[in-house]
Amino acid sequence: MVATEAHLPKILTALPGPKAKAAVEADARFVSPPYTRVYPLVVERGHGCILEDVDGNTFLDFNAGIAVCSTGHSHPKVVDAIQRQSAKFLHMSGTDFYYPHMAELAERLAATFPGPGEKKVYFGNSGTEAIEAAMKLARYSTGRDKFIAFHGCFHGRTMGALSLTSSKLAQRRRFGPLVPGVYHAPYPDAAYIENQLFRALVPPEEVAAIVVEPIQGEGGYLIPPHSFLQELRQICDRHGILLVVDEVQSGCGRTGKMWAIEHTGVVPDIICSAKGIASGMPLSATIARAEIMSWKPGAHASTFGGNPVCIAAALATLDLLESELMANATDMGKFILDRISGWPSRHKMVRDVRGRGLMVAIELISHDARDRIVQEAFQRGLLILGAGESALRLMPPLVVTREQASFALDVIEELCSTADERR
Repeated sequence: MVATEAHLPKILTALPGPKAKAAVEADARFVSPPYTRVYPLVVERGHGCILEDVDGNTFLDFNAGIAVCSTGHSHPKVVDAIQRQSAKFLHMSGTDFYYPHMAELAERLAATFPGPGEKKVYFGNSGTEAIEAAMKLARYSTGRDKFIAFHGCFHGRTMGALSLTSSKLAQRRRFGPLVPGVYHAPYPDAAYIENQLFRALVPPEEVAAIVVEPIQGEGGYLIPPHSFLQELRQICDRHGILLVVDEVQSGCGRTGKMWAIEHTGVVPDIICSAKGIASGMPLSATIARAEIMSWKPGAHASTFGGNPVCIAAALATLDLLESELMANATDMGKFILDRISGWPSRHKMVRDVRGRGLMVAIELISHDARDRIVQEAFQRGLLILGAGESALRLMPPLVVTREQASFALDVIEELCSTADERR
């Protein structure tokens, strides 16, 4: 049995090991430095929820490649789909030519969009590209030029998406001027839009779209009340504004439904998806009502968007999500939340716990406390990351088992207990 077939982690060397140290040193010499590496994990291979590093250490991945590896690492059905398509042809730009699987995937994604009526799909390569497409489409279809986003949101780092992003100052510093006409409101406060923005800063008839995460990701895994998104829908309807939901992190089954917005009963105008849509292959989708997606040939395109190998991975991913993994996200999310629900009363380090499906946050008392537990968990073979100011975010692959979830929670609770004793 190879190491990556294990179900739980095993640490064999001091971390980082010698090969990992060498890789980190080479990276520092030759790779552009803006990446935010939290700990020195140098991956060699992965299977399911387990990653093996270059020194043979194995880790339990509760990051899923930042919510990307929805079906786990190298799921056999996804790998088989990739291999079969790769043997046929790797690329033939879907913006200039046709291949049948692009229409097949578009049809299946359109069918997942809430509400009646026809939908159409634009394919890109990343979440930020899905947002850029949505911004251009909103301007094109409404003839308006302004946008509303929210404090704490993350929508990407290209210039249009970055203009919406309001997560960390480092993401915006020295990149101005950004795209003009973007206004921000507190999250989740729909009333602020009518009472402040529309009264003093921006006429509603000039707003093309309100862009919102149904669960705020980088902002801290914040879950708004259903009424917030319902009120946004009402504001949009009242003023002829499009409602764009960014499901890049929350979508593709992570919350137990295909889209997190489905939990609220709200029907958006545009959905932006990426990350988990193709189990690690670079693909994004901007899905919209057909009457909105009426732009003409040449208005927007992507050479690699909808690459046939990525589409094959996405079709296999959808099969797995629909047949078993969304249900597992619901079950395992409930298991995790039931297990941690009492932590705020038992642990001085824990302020709050929250989540929906396998999108779970444990809010700690401080940024420093959170970062220390992230590092200590890494030393124990558990990969977790932070979100917001002081939250641990748990976003394992949707194939995670109860045994693996129990191990992760045992490690985190032990670290919280130790931190309690240090205070």
